[in-house]
Amino acid sequence: MTKKTRLLLKAAGCAGALLLALGVAAPAPARAEVRIDITKGVVEPLPIAITSFAGAGGREAQVGSDISKVVAADLERSGLFRPLDPKGFLQTPDQLRSGEPRYQDWRAVGAQALVAGNTTAMGDGRMKVDFRLWDVAAGQYMQGLSYTATADSWRRIAHIIADAIYKRLTGEEGYFDTRIVYVAESGPANARKKQLAIMDQDGENHQFLTDGKNLVLTPRFSPATQEITYMSYFNKKPRVYLFNIDSGRQEVLGDFVGMTFAPRFSPDGNKVVMSMAQNGNTDIYALDLRTRRQTQLTDSPGIDTGPSYSPDGQRIVFESDRGGSQQLYIMNADGSGQKRLTFGEGRYGTPVWSPRGDLIAFTRQRGSSFALGVIRPDGTGERILTESFHVEGPTWAPNGRVLSFFRDVPAGDGRGRSAKLYTIDVTGANERRVITPLDGSDPAWSPLIP
Repeated sequence: MTKKTRLLLKAAGCAGALLLALGVAAPAPARAEVRIDITKGVVEPLPIAITSFAGAGGREAQVGSDISKVVAADLERSGLFRPLDPKGFLQTPDQLRSGEPRYQDWRAVGAQALVAGNTTAMGDGRMKVDFRLWDVAAGQYMQGLSYTATADSWRRIAHIIADAIYKRLTGEEGYFDTRIVYVAESGPANARKKQLAIMDQDGENHQFLTDGKNLVLTPRFSPATQEITYMSYFNKKPRVYLFNIDSGRQEVLGDFVGMTFAPRFSPDGNKVVMSMAQNGNTDIYALDLRTRRQTQLTDSPGIDTGPSYSPDGQRIVFESDRGGSQQLYIMNADGSGQKRLTFGEGRYGTPVWSPRGDLIAFTRQRGSSFALGVIRPDGTGERILTESFHVEGPTWAPNGRVLSFFRDVPAGDGRGRSAKLYTIDVTGANERRVITPLDGSDPAWSPLIP
């Protein structure tokens, strides 16, 4: 990581420390509130009017316009909101800045919710940004918050505002103020260059974290978001690194000869769980990051790999072919109580436990077709979200409502491939591609940035 990169990330991190909430409106009666019920599967997007945030002019006006566009893009990309075309608005941002909405005008353009905001340059070089949210149908003010940060942190403020709107209108935490780390791929199939990269969840603020001289695989975020584990081959041997995003410092966690799956953090960040082949057998091990002590958790004649902790840290889901075909299994965090979870046709792999604890995402292969699905931890409710020539690498957004994954498609003469990143919500709807500068695979979604 370059010094410039570190400074950019540090500046983004400072925004959170400078947040200042000025007020929240008293909640309106539940029957009068506009609200999205996201527990009923696919929902009709809520029409929402998002005006350009008003500013006195120049830099303030430009930042205000940019913030409103990012807020609208975040909400639209969730599939739960339909931002209306500002060309049809009957009330200007300046009119909203100093007065109440003319609700009949917003009803006339079809809005059910309205967002307006202001940007104000402060004497110390910082920018104050506030926004307000109204229930147009009920003619009620719902929420108002204000944030102060350095002007170059405007994009992060926009994501935070989108999260606040999402939470107010759905009742659940948002996921827009997050990052995705992934493996950026380039070059021919027989000499693929793979380097670590990081970006905001919408693909912006993209940065390469490694130079591609050494192959990197399977990055994972720590629960604190400031550290990433990933595998890299050094002198043709798998080595696990800890990468601190803020400082850019890398630490070798260890050389693990026979490692078959990169580590995942425990929810408290004190352990990682991984699989390694020892004496011809692949089993799952936990590594205490404080003592560096390894504990073997499985000892079966099959190949046990792909472990992922439950959000309470009490259980681990993993894949194993001990029963004759590759299926998902669950065990307690100490290795006890191992039992089979899936019994379906095909090969099940890459399980990842949802941050909500209610679902486990997996990939399934039947012949030459791959699918991405979810299943409850008790083995019921298996659902396929998407199918393709090759889909893999599911990772959960921190609210457990959206997944990111990568899809391979044939390229060129059919002998090569091109890998792209996507997101999809837990209902299987709203699949969207995340644009990256190069091909991308193995995404890992961060928790909300503290």
